[in-house]
Amino acid sequence: MSVKTVRTIVQIDEEKCDGCGLCVPGCKEGAIQIIDGKARLVEDRYCDGLGACLGDCPKGAITVIERGADAFDEEAAMEHVAAQADAPEQKSPCGCPSAAAMSLGLAEESAAPSQTTSRPPQLRNWPVQLTLVPVGAPWLDGADLLISADCVPFAYADFHDGLLAGHPVITACPKLDEVEPYIEKLTEIFTEHDLNSVTVARMEVPCCSGLVMLVEQALAASAKNIPFKQVIVTIDGRLESS
Repeated sequence: MSVKTVRTIVQIDEEKCDGCGLCVPGCKEGAIQIIDGKARLVEDRYCDGLGACLGDCPKGAITVIERGADAFDEEAAMEHVAAQADAPEQKSPCGCPSAAAMSLGLAEESAAPSQTTSRPPQLRNWPVQLTLVPVGAPWLDGADLLISADCVPFAYADFHDGLLAGHPVITACPKLDEVEPYIEKLTEIFTEHDLNSVTVARMEVPCCSGLVMLVEQALAASAKNIPFKQVIVTIDGRLESS
């Protein structure tokens, strides 16, 4: 029987919580998960009480309080995190079941076109948005990874066949999203996985060059010698190599 002691621990106000899941990646011990549409503390012993997740909550639903709780067990927390990473279909950082890491089977080239598309899609993985992609996603192992700016698939008509085919993809926007968390996450991805190559597809507009910069910073921080290149898509839909 566990002995509870008074200590600092995270408390989540379920009335304020809207289930966005932004707090989940901020908890490196895996103590917070989205359950039934709300952020919840999985087990007291997984929470170190330091409150690293506080700043990630846009609703102010997370606070640190003092109450009787099981002592923080770092070893158990790391085993919990490892168990989640090793699961066949990992939970997404936001806790949304529809964003669980999945490898997708490609449609047969000989298959008849569906009513909604004239050619088979080339998407190989889910999720695709960098915030949602689990660091341990199995489809990253040995991959020729495509990192695409959000606007590229809209501007480049042959995105699926011309860029996406044969590549798992991660999407991000260096102008609208927070850059530092992206650098940290990409560094973890580059460090943990033996990638064959990284290709960045960006728009010709100046702000989109930020995507190249953050990828280069993450590659440098990972100390991995991963072949890297970029391709540039013009606003009128032409493909250029740098």
